Amino acid sequence: MAVLAFWLPAFVWGQAQSDSTLVSRADTVRVDSVRVPAFRQIPQTAFDVGERLVFDVDYAFFTAGEAVMSIPAMDTIMGRPAFHIVFTVNSTPTFSVIYKVDDRYETFLDKDGLFSWKFVQRIREGSYSRDFAAEFDPVANLARVEDKQYPIPPYVHDIVSAFYFARTLEYNGMRVGQKTIVENFYKDTTYPLAIKFLGHQRVSVDAGEFDCLVVEPLIKEGGLFKSEGRVIIWLSNDKRKVPIKVSTKVIIGSIDAELREYSGIRGGIPARVE
Repeated sequence: MAVLAFWLPAFVWGQAQSDSTLVSRADTVRVDSVRVPAFRQIPQTAFDVGERLVFDVDYAFFTAGEAVMSIPAMDTIMGRPAFHIVFTVNSTPTFSVIYKVDDRYETFLDKDGLFSWKFVQRIREGSYSRDFAAEFDPVANLARVEDKQYPIPPYVHDIVSAFYFARTLEYNGMRVGQKTIVENFYKDTTYPLAIKFLGHQRVSVDAGEFDCLVVEPLIKEGGLFKSEGRVIIWLSNDKRKVPIKVSTKVIIGSIDAELREYSGIRGGIPARVE
């Protein structure tokens, strides 16, 4: 069970529309008598290679850890370009005496279709450890985990790819209180995830002051993480939709993650108040 990494899955609930409204399946087209996949195309300007976001993870009255979300490189899978995205969470030396955390998550997100090809997870938290990897076949609609296969919906996401897909969507067209759904695969199951749009708010963190969209994931039983109470997420109110702050309540108490520094964001963050 994640402690410092609680806030990543909260973002996953932020996907603001079902994939089924975009493309229902991976169709095929004939090219020189050879049938090849014709995947969806989703233009986006929210993120690109080189982006790096650093967060302080605060517990009670002190900083318990650091979380980093980055896109260090572009990879190629099945001949298609894919963002190689890395998310890490590490406890501070002081907090490590109480509870050491050393987590790493990786996803390979199709650049043009914004769906996951592969997800890798390495969790080291206190005495608990877990390694998990899944490969996704968007043509056969199958997830492959070790030597097993599981059916998945079209363009299903892992917990990291779902967050980045969510950043490409438009929240300003939503009504306050409106809920939306996305499908997310983990272990051997696909979970429907929902999120509620709460409105707008200006917040200040170490990285600056930002006009934000406020959303609340409606967390159900099951999935990768669970938490008690509400999880509130602030995203920059612009085309980048950068996570600025997350506030949640977990078993050990309240934890906040706040953006401390950022780099590699093309065009900057327009929602920052200068």
